[in-house]
Amino acid sequence: MTGGCQCGRVRYAARFENDDAYLCHCRMCQKATGGVAAAFVEVPYDSVMWSGEPDWYASSAVAKRPFCSRCGTPLGFRFNESKSLDLTVGSFDDPSQFRPVAHAGAESLHEAWLDTRDLPRQESATTRSVVAAWRAAGLEVPK
Repeated sequence: MTGGCQCGRVRYAARFENDDAYLCHCRMCQKATGGVAAAFVEVPYDSVMWSGEPDWYASSAVAKRPFCSRCGTPLGFRFNESKSLDLTVGSFDDPSQFRPVAHAGAESLHEAWLDTRDLPRQESATTRSVVAAWRAAGLEVPK
């Protein structure tokens, strides 16, 4: 499967054996992504081929994170010297095949964000402010 950053400078192709993903709720992942959790897929480090090398941030004494320094997209997480790399689910070109199978960093888990199925939903193309911004730029809302 392929993926990359938002601006396209960093791209990757990765091989893996299943569609298992997990959510990490630890404070470092929350800070690194700006979200309440980070969604990851673990792959063998040697199975990832980069076209456009990512930048790496040493997020702690035990781990580093690949990202794009141009657009800021977080691309993953790797313990120092690990034989695996956790790629962010959202950075895959088609993340729809992955399914969450576990929670990590549960000490910082925010229960209110786990089950949101009953919250109202609105698509971007039906949100007036979003549509107006894209039209002002001469474009249509991306799907």
